[in-house]
Amino acid sequence: MGKGRLEAFSDGVIAIIITIMVLEMKVPHGGDLSALSSLLPVFLTYVLSFINVGIYWNNHHHMLHAAHRVTGGVLWMNIHLLFWLSLFPFATAWMGENHFSTWPVAVYGMVSLMAGIAYYILAQCLVHVHGKDSTLAKALGKDWKGLASVIIYAAGIALTFLHTWFGLASYIIVACIWLIPDRRIEKKITS
Repeated sequence: MGKGRLEAFSDGVIAIIITIMVLEMKVPHGGDLSALSSLLPVFLTYVLSFINVGIYWNNHHHMLHAAHRVTGGVLWMNIHLLFWLSLFPFATAWMGENHFSTWPVAVYGMVSLMAGIAYYILAQCLVHVHGKDSTLAKALGKDWKGLASVIIYAAGIALTFLHTWFGLASYIIVACIWLIPDRRIEKKITS
């Protein structure tokens, strides 16, 4: 089966997720810059989530570009990923509104962890469909970056209970790892 509808649906869901996140930032009462200070935690959380969702969209796009077909299993694994991504607006709002309290930061980490696991499962499902000698399989390789992300998220959740900034630092580290463009798929497609 073709992949066009999967790509279009995923792009639409991700666009809605980003839109919902920005709608959670309420306009402050007051016309001076000091009125914005109360929004700082919400804004910083939004920036982190926007970057994370953008990273997923970018990598999802590249991964599907390397894929030639999808199966029912791939469709369900994609829905699984979109489910976890759809929880980012809630986790983002809760963490920002509560100024990085322990449980909201831990829940944000859990949503991030589960999205990372879901993406990894989707990638492995696509590799299974296309075969171990496919361009996609060769591009992903052992996917150390994806596995490291999952481990860092899990550690970040645990570290949150020592101090919330340890958890946040872990989540930011994962975002920084992925902000460096992952060119594995691009290189394999163009070569």
